[in-house]
Amino acid sequence: MRITIIGGGPAGLYFALLMKQQDAAHAVTVIERDGPDDTFGWGIVFSDQTFDYLRDSDAPSFERITAACEKWENVDIVHRGERVTVRGNRFSGIARITFLRVLQDRCRELGVDLRFHHPVASLDELPPHDLLVGADGANSLVRRTHEALFQPTLGQGRNKYIWMGTPRLFHGLTLTFVQHQTGLFTAHSYKFDRQTSTFIVECSEESWRAAALEAKSEPETCRFLEAVFADHLHGEPLLAKNFLRWLNFPLVQNARWHGERIVLLGDALHTAHFSIGSGTKLALEDAIMLERAFAEEPGPDRALPLFEATRRPRVEQYQRAALDSLHWFEDVGDHMHLEPLPFAVEAMTRSRRVDFEKLRQRDPAFVDAYEQWSRSHG
Repeated sequence: MRITIIGGGPAGLYFALLMKQQDAAHAVTVIERDGPDDTFGWGIVFSDQTFDYLRDSDAPSFERITAACEKWENVDIVHRGERVTVRGNRFSGIARITFLRVLQDRCRELGVDLRFHHPVASLDELPPHDLLVGADGANSLVRRTHEALFQPTLGQGRNKYIWMGTPRLFHGLTLTFVQHQTGLFTAHSYKFDRQTSTFIVECSEESWRAAALEAKSEPETCRFLEAVFADHLHGEPLLAKNFLRWLNFPLVQNARWHGERIVLLGDALHTAHFSIGSGTKLALEDAIMLERAFAEEPGPDRALPLFEATRRPRVEQYQRAALDSLHWFEDVGDHMHLEPLPFAVEAMTRSRRVDFEKLRQRDPAFVDAYEQWSRSHG
C-alpha cells in the first residue's frame, strides 16, 4: 500500500513504523509541518499497561523509551498546604521531544519517508495514496476537509490552562491546589527527566480574569504563577517554551472514524483531558489497533471498519472518564471545604475509573488512614 500520514506526532509516527515493520513493501510517508526537533509541551506520562502494549508491538523502540523514563508509583495531593500520598500507581515520565526522537529514529531505520517542515494547506497537494491517515491533532485539516464524512462534535472545557516546565523536581504525579486572592489555581506536575518537571496550571475563567492573565506578558505570567505556587516551587522558576499561551481544552468526538480510505487517529479523532494522563496513550493504542486491523484484513475497505469496531468502545470509555475528571476540576471549588484526607479520596476517584476498593488494593495504608479519619469524624 501507499500510505500517507498527515502529522508527525506519536500516533502518526508509531503507525508509520508499525506498518513498515509489518510489510517493508508498504510505501509509508509522514508529512509534518514542523521540524523534527520542534515540540509543544514538556513531558508526557504513561502507565505500565501502555508499556506492555509498546513492548509487544515494537521491542526496539520500547527499550529506548523505557531507558529514558523516570518512574514513580505515588500520586501526591496537596490541599490546604498538606500533602497526602497515595501509592500503588505505577507511572513513567519522559520528555516529549525524547519520545518523538525515538519514534523518528525507528521510522528511519525501517525506511519510512519522513517529511518535516512540510505544511499542507490542502489535501489536493498530497501524493497519490491508497490510505490517508489524519493524525494531525485536535484542529485536524483532514477532519475539517472531510467534515461531512466524519461528522465531528467539537467543544471545549470551561477552565483555562497553560503548559509550563520547572527545574523543581516533583517525584510523583502531584496535584497542588492553591486558593489565591484572585481565585483557585491547580497545578498538575511530574518529573520527566532528572532536571525538569512538567507544570500545568489550570483555573476558572473567573480566576483568570480576576488575575488579569489575558493581559500579562510571558515573563509576567511566569512571575505571577511563581508567586501563586511559591510554597511548592521551593524557589525554582517556571519555564516557557515556544509561545506560552492559555488555552481551553478541546473536546473532540467523531460520529464516523473512517470512509473513502481515510481514517483519523489520536487527537484528530478523540481528545481526553490531560488530568487522566491518557492522550498519548490513546494515540499510541490507536496506532497499534489500526496496524492489527491491517494484519487481519489487508485492504482498507475491511481493515478500517474492523479498527473502528474494536477500538471505539475502549476510546469512549476513556473519554467518559476524562470528561468526568475535567468536570471535577472545573467544579473543584465545591470540594475545597473538605479536609485533606477526604479531599484526596474525592480527587483519586474523580474519573470513576478508580473506586474505593481499587484504592484499597493499591494503597491499603491510605484507605486505613481515611477510614480511621472517618470514624473519628463520624
